[in-house]
Amino acid sequence: MTYLAPRQGLFAIILLVSFCLQTLLLVISTDQQLSKSRALKGEQMVAQLIDEARLSLENKDRVSLSVIANRYTSEQDVTRILIKDNNDDILVPVGNAPMQQGDTIRQIATNGDSVIGSVSLTLKDISKGEIIAMQWPFVIGTMLLHLLLWLVYGYLARPTKEQINALSRDIQDLHREQYMQIDQRSYDREFERRATDMDKETSEHSVEIATDGQPANAHKLDVHSEVNQYLRAQQNQAATDTTGSDSQPIDSTTEERAEHDAANGAAQDEISRAPKSGSASRLSATRSFDSVRVQIVFHDEFNMLERLAPAQRLPYLALCTQLLNQAVTELLKQPLLLGVSAMNEPRFDDTGASVLLKADNSHAKVALAGVMLGKLYLMLNKIIHDKHIELSRFALPAKAGVSDDAQAQAMTQLLHSVGKKEQMLILLPNAGLKQISHHVQVQSIMRPTTVYERECAVFDGGNDSMIQRLADVRNAVLMIESADESAI
Repeated sequence: MTYLAPRQGLFAIILLVSFCLQTLLLVISTDQQLSKSRALKGEQMVAQLIDEARLSLENKDRVSLSVIANRYTSEQDVTRILIKDNNDDILVPVGNAPMQQGDTIRQIATNGDSVIGSVSLTLKDISKGEIIAMQWPFVIGTMLLHLLLWLVYGYLARPTKEQINALSRDIQDLHREQYMQIDQRSYDREFERRATDMDKETSEHSVEIATDGQPANAHKLDVHSEVNQYLRAQQNQAATDTTGSDSQPIDSTTEERAEHDAANGAAQDEISRAPKSGSASRLSATRSFDSVRVQIVFHDEFNMLERLAPAQRLPYLALCTQLLNQAVTELLKQPLLLGVSAMNEPRFDDTGASVLLKADNSHAKVALAGVMLGKLYLMLNKIIHDKHIELSRFALPAKAGVSDDAQAQAMTQLLHSVGKKEQMLILLPNAGLKQISHHVQVQSIMRPTTVYERECAVFDGGNDSMIQRLADVRNAVLMIESADESAI
């Protein structure tokens, strides 16, 4: 008789999981490679499109722009091209992006130092089915390999005749021991039954004797009862002596220990109550605030700023400082932010910069001012960064954090732990969130691991009026800073 390998079904499940994981890793790695190559190709196409359409874009020639854009939409990966002028008005929309979504590459078109428009190119997403279809030899080969492993395991792991015989002997020995135990228990029950029958016969015989000689039996019963009473009296006396001798020391020790524990508990409560109350006030969503701190840090994953020569790093930090100060000055001129003033003059260093905004009265929207300042600088830094990269110069993306002054240190930690490139984090009490709720949209951090991450929000967009105000302030700052940027 042929036996199957042990746990062959479990081994088949393990091989199936292994095949699925290998296929998943293949799809992920292929998708990453294709995404990088497509992103590089898209950036090259956008740069080439800007070079070809610079004159037509400056003259706002929609016909020429449409002809140029249609040549690029013939590419298989391109789904949509959107060309806008310097006022962010759409000149030419080409393609069918609403039906095929994908990654969008946007680049500012410049002519010298002036911005003449922008070009957005949307690349089609590659589906997982297409990747599997492209890699079908590897998928089929892996499946056949796992099937071969299962067959080889089923053949090699089958028990041999010696193992089967040894297993049979073990099973027979086990059954023999079980039967012997059963026979022993039945023998014991039979012995107990016979002993019970003999006791009954003896008791009946004693009753018959008692009817003949009652005084002797009564004397024997009296002796047994007296012995039992004596034993009970000795046990009760021993228990009473033990309880009486130990009751007083136990009570006194218990009282002293209870007093000592109560004193220690009160001291521990007083020690732990102070920091808990302080942290609760800092974490309370109803805490009051009259100042907001805006922190801006560079998104420097490879510590490039530290390796940069001082001759290049110091002018770049000076440009960022001048850009931030001008942004603060132009933004606080807005009538919406009347009553908000800057308490310091920020300066950029290797760790970034910090701006402290204060409300001069109870009606000043200092929280909204902090959020608008953070978003404004991110918009300005995006333009400066793209322009420097286009000119093959050093630049870094930035990220911002807005919080009340009491949570500045927590915001610094959040920016380094969960902050992403071109992202703004917001850590404000309920009053501050209510102040910005009519102008911006926020979302929570996914899968928070700390209390601060759970209370923190991420800037997700603003209404049209606020974005338009920020665009006007951005243009005003860029007009002032254009000469300085060209000098760096």
